[in-house]
Amino acid sequence: MPRRSLPVLLVALLALSACGSAPSEPVAATGADVDCAGTGFDCDFQSRFARVREYVATRPGTVGIVVRDRGTGAVWHNDHSADLVWTASTIKLAMVVDLLRRDREGAVELTDDDRDLIRAMLHSSDDHAADELWHRYSGADHRAFNDSFASYGLTSLVPQEGYSDTFPYWGFQKCTTEDLDRLMSHVLTEVPAEDRALLVEEMREVGPEQQWGVWGAGPAARPGNKDGWSEEDTGWVVNSVGFVGPDERYTLAVMNDLHRQGGYQEGRDTDTEIAGLLFGGRF
Repeated sequence: MPRRSLPVLLVALLALSACGSAPSEPVAATGADVDCAGTGFDCDFQSRFARVREYVATRPGTVGIVVRDRGTGAVWHNDHSADLVWTASTIKLAMVVDLLRRDREGAVELTDDDRDLIRAMLHSSDDHAADELWHRYSGADHRAFNDSFASYGLTSLVPQEGYSDTFPYWGFQKCTTEDLDRLMSHVLTEVPAEDRALLVEEMREVGPEQQWGVWGAGPAARPGNKDGWSEEDTGWVVNSVGFVGPDERYTLAVMNDLHRQGGYQEGRDTDTEIAGLLFGGRF
């Protein structure tokens, strides 16, 4: 051990006495260590939120963002979190929640083929799988799914007419980022444990088509997500909703409406960078 001069040792001792006692090893921030200005989020998160706002201001289109700390109940959202945006494939997560509920309650009996289609929707965001399940289980009036979506948090959801022969249809609906935040919370808190475990596992193991958005939090955060992307009459929408952290403590919802100011890649890059700014290095 190198020798230290007496003044250096005195300074070190004074610093220790002023702070109490030094921790034996670094303590990772958890989001609830220091409540910054009564927000429920620590000061590190507050600085991250500021960086996200600055970053989003430089990006094409409009972006709605909601972050939830399920440990404290704190929620942060930006100015566009209540904008109605095309859901794209994020609504497939709500479809799966509904099918699992109906099967558990005995209202339907899911076959092995149905369950394979469910996994395909979650893993690779398979549109054909979604079409098949919508055809089989939306009912004669096609409203069976939509009649239940609000109970999973999609209280602002509006199916859009005039875009398909079937109405309502999963592929043409709009909701808000706040809706997706509530849906993700429902999955993690209200869905029965066995079904929740299935959803969490599938969302953590999505295919390369969906390894962006919330995935950008990084492997240490053990993220899981359901992404959605489509080119609509207003331009591209590129969305991502999911969870990060131990015990899925934090949820993140992002809805990116490009308004013809950019395309799929710009939207994907924006969503992924937001997750990295919010959670990179936190875990």
